[in-house]
Amino acid sequence: MRAPRLFIACSTDPSLDALEDELRAAVDVDGTLHDHASPELKRLRIEVANVRARILARLEELVQKHQDILSDSYHTLREDRYVLPVRTDAHERLPGIVHGTSASGATVFIEPRALVTLGNRLKVAQGEMEREVARILVILSDLVRERLPALQGAVYSLNQADLRHACAIFARDLSCTFPKLVDETRMRLRQARHPILLLDGVAVVPNDVEIQTGHAIVLSGPNAGGKTVALKILGLSALMVRAGLALPCAEGSECGFFTPILTDVGDDQSLAKNLSTFSAHITNLVRILEQAGPRSLVLLDELAGGTDPEEGAALACAVVDALCRRGAAVGVTTHYEPLKALALRDPRLRNASVGFDVREMRPTFTLMLDVPGASSALAVASRFGIPADVIETARRVLPDQAKSFDELVRRLEEEWSALAITRKNVEEEQRQAADIREKLAHELVALQERGKSAISKETERLVSEIKRTRDDVREARARVKQKKLDEQALEVARKVVDSAASKLAMGGEFEPVVAREAEPDPANFDPSTLHAGMRVFVPRLRSEAEILEGPTRGRVRVAAGSMKLWLGLHEVRAATKPPPESPKASREMREALPASTAIPTATADNTLDVRGLRADDALAMMDSFLDRLYGASVNVGYILHGLGTGALRDVLRAKLREPSRYVRESRPATTEEGGDRYTLVFLR
Repeated sequence: MRAPRLFIACSTDPSLDALEDELRAAVDVDGTLHDHASPELKRLRIEVANVRARILARLEELVQKHQDILSDSYHTLREDRYVLPVRTDAHERLPGIVHGTSASGATVFIEPRALVTLGNRLKVAQGEMEREVARILVILSDLVRERLPALQGAVYSLNQADLRHACAIFARDLSCTFPKLVDETRMRLRQARHPILLLDGVAVVPNDVEIQTGHAIVLSGPNAGGKTVALKILGLSALMVRAGLALPCAEGSECGFFTPILTDVGDDQSLAKNLSTFSAHITNLVRILEQAGPRSLVLLDELAGGTDPEEGAALACAVVDALCRRGAAVGVTTHYEPLKALALRDPRLRNASVGFDVREMRPTFTLMLDVPGASSALAVASRFGIPADVIETARRVLPDQAKSFDELVRRLEEEWSALAITRKNVEEEQRQAADIREKLAHELVALQERGKSAISKETERLVSEIKRTRDDVREARARVKQKKLDEQALEVARKVVDSAASKLAMGGEFEPVVAREAEPDPANFDPSTLHAGMRVFVPRLRSEAEILEGPTRGRVRVAAGSMKLWLGLHEVRAATKPPPESPKASREMREALPASTAIPTATADNTLDVRGLRADDALAMMDSFLDRLYGASVNVGYILHGLGTGALRDVLRAKLREPSRYVRESRPATTEEGGDRYTLVFLR
């Protein structure tokens, strides 16, 4: 069985099948009873149908007969009795019972006296039919009541099946996976996406996000950049795991079981309760601090917002610290610089930020771990249409400390972007290498299959030729023994034997065909150097072999795989081995490469980081670094000097332009190679 637990959860009592047959035999799909639910019901329905048909036929006759006094040529029902619409001024001309008038009073609805008896019979038959239907339904209800527990279990099973089916459709449509369940209260999501946004058809940017008990992730960055979305992904993922749902994330994700899940997301301002935005948040924080524990997940959006920035920042730092000490896993979004700075110092806290493309003036919705985010409030305001003169005034009013912090954060974001580009290039190179390996493997298999096929065909031809030659030799030998050969026949037999010998001899037709250029040059071979254990090339076998004995009397005994044989010294050659490549040859080969050869990616081994150093110290370190690369035969190096004022960069590049026995050329790195913060050095 593929899913035994699902089978148990959705199983029903087999004895309900008999009840289903009983109900299906009496009740139609629309909920009414079949005519054959009982013989009496069938008789009464036939009787009702016959009486109604007689009434309708009589009504048609009366409509034709009394057209002159009718308001219209039709009949209808009033109080479940069939009537005709008669004009008020002529109602006395049609004997019968009045069952009402129209809203205008111009029409009287009369049941003709000729139909009263038939109408009474119809009412009696309908009453008897309804009593029979009620009797049958009582019997069926008693049958259902007897199996009520089993039916309730079946309803539960159907609900379970419907729920699991809906979960499967959800997982399929959103490309979800089941994360690995762990005992610890932690969550590590790979390429996670917000499920509700996916259901709305939004193109969601996937992100990696992590959180664990006793730690906090501090999300910062510009407004409308996706901070709250990342926070909600954590909460929704924790709830979906508890519900047994697949998550819209990639393979390799992990998630534990969080309880309770406490949140303060959104504006809870209430005029009815006399609560401001800040007061409402504080009320929630009190509740959260009381309930937070080692297995809880706490999500706080714009913690301690809506009050004095300095006091709010201090309160936010204190609340996050208290929640971490209680062992909760905390996710918090903020614009407070002190909280971002605390995450840089406190190992329990981890910074994360959402990206903002300053050039394009739009958020990237990419979550960057371990990097605090700049609020970029002025950039966002400009994007949404605030006049340029207002933005410029705001920049002048902005404190120097805030400017410095934003600049630092922006530099960190640029470094992260450069690393992301490098990682993407490495992944692309690895993918290309994997594709090449797979392609070569397929080509090798194809070549092997073609070789096997060719060898098989050649072997069949060879065996066939050998059999024919063997038969010719056997026939010639028999004739020689019987002395039935004359001189001419003997010459023919001799030619047959010579032909067979030439075919089977070394270098003959039946010798395996191998490219002659693969054989070693016999001119470079000295037979006197042969000894036991030495490997030699045997042209006759087209492969290498190991000497077992000899040389003795001009012969050596060799082993090639499982085959052992004696060979003459003239039948072996020296084994070929490519000479080791010298460092000088390797460097000459590198220099001979075309200029289009791909530049290697920056790594810790080929990169020198001189940021923050004085010019003299940086130059000394660069000389040592280039000397080390030259000695290790590395042809490209990276100098990481950063951006800054550009003074250190200019000194280093000026030095690299001077004649050197190491440096062939140097240039600034392209955007794909890391940008102007790097200088590439090509060694001789």
